[in-house]
Amino acid sequence: MKKSYLQFALATALTTIITPSYAGISFGDSNADSGKLTISGYVRANYQDKDYGEPVSEHQLRFSAAQLKLDYERGKLFGHAEYRCYQYDTLCDFSTLIDAYAGYHLNETDQVVAGMQAVPFGPGRFWNNSLYGSINTTTGLEDVHNLGLSYHFELPTATKFDLGYFAIDGGHYQGTTKESGRYSANYVSSDNTTQSDLQEKNMWVGRMTQDINLGVKGLSTQVGASYWTSEIDNKTTAQTGRRNAWALFSKINYGNLGLTLTGGKNDVSNKDAVDATSSLMGSYDTEYYVANKATYYTADLGYTFKDVKQIGNITPYFMHSRYNKDLAGSQDSTRNILGVSIDHKQISLVAEYIMSQNDPFIGGTEKSLAVGDDGQWNKLLNLTLFYYF
Repeated sequence: MKKSYLQFALATALTTIITPSYAGISFGDSNADSGKLTISGYVRANYQDKDYGEPVSEHQLRFSAAQLKLDYERGKLFGHAEYRCYQYDTLCDFSTLIDAYAGYHLNETDQVVAGMQAVPFGPGRFWNNSLYGSINTTTGLEDVHNLGLSYHFELPTATKFDLGYFAIDGGHYQGTTKESGRYSANYVSSDNTTQSDLQEKNMWVGRMTQDINLGVKGLSTQVGASYWTSEIDNKTTAQTGRRNAWALFSKINYGNLGLTLTGGKNDVSNKDAVDATSSLMGSYDTEYYVANKATYYTADLGYTFKDVKQIGNITPYFMHSRYNKDLAGSQDSTRNILGVSIDHKQISLVAEYIMSQNDPFIGGTEKSLAVGDDGQWNKLLNLTLFYYF
């Protein structure tokens, strides 16, 4: 599909459906034969101030992205699709599918889902409150959306299970790179013919969570573990490697205060003759290398002040994330975010101050998540304004 057609289609859809309703607009009834369709999304603008030596061209509020979501319900059937358009230089020069799946509610707690969806790894789709995401989003461990089947079921003991099989990754959409025009961080091939062509496939992912009642009013606690095993198809060497990753996590909420802790290990064998210590990944139309073997951590603390006078909800938060590489001599990667989100009806403002070391998206290089770069602290002030419809 040509980019001009994508731009026209998205612009037409957005101008047609924007209405003063945070929940979007709905057609039909979920109990009727035709079901219920809900259309929603957002447009957002962004202001950035970089402190890492790059030319300062972001000192202006400009259009950043638009989201379009479709949700369908009919009895026990449901479906969801989400597409986003981003602007780096021109409208929709990077755009990508996030989700496209259909599901069936087996009962009040259990369900099966087929299609492009979030991989059930770690404490949830997001491991933290931040908009920009942790360093482990960039390493392809958090907020990954791939194509496959998942099954969620719960026991009376407040034990929850997620099992998933994902045949392939989420795929490449609109962008300037060969295969990195995608939302999730996946293994990719490059325009650089000296680099190996990698693709992850046959992913088996499992997660177990357990709610713990400590008898304290207002306190909820959850612990869990997840495991990910898959094949890494090296098309250059005609060999198949593997990824084995695990995560342990805990979520603690006391009133409006929330703490999420996640830690684990990523172990990848790429069967590569050129570089067996790192693999090429891509996301947000950017290629970069990630160390194959590392220990990772994410800690997130947030507090929500609800219904603050005429403003709405205000949530300050702090996130610390690390990707500690096993290879001697490599520099570990760190991303810290101090932020606050303010939600008022259909409008949200997210302000984040990001401090990073060896981070390809914050002043680093394509080798930052592999062996590291100059190891300097780079900073970014990121302000994002949302309008939801």
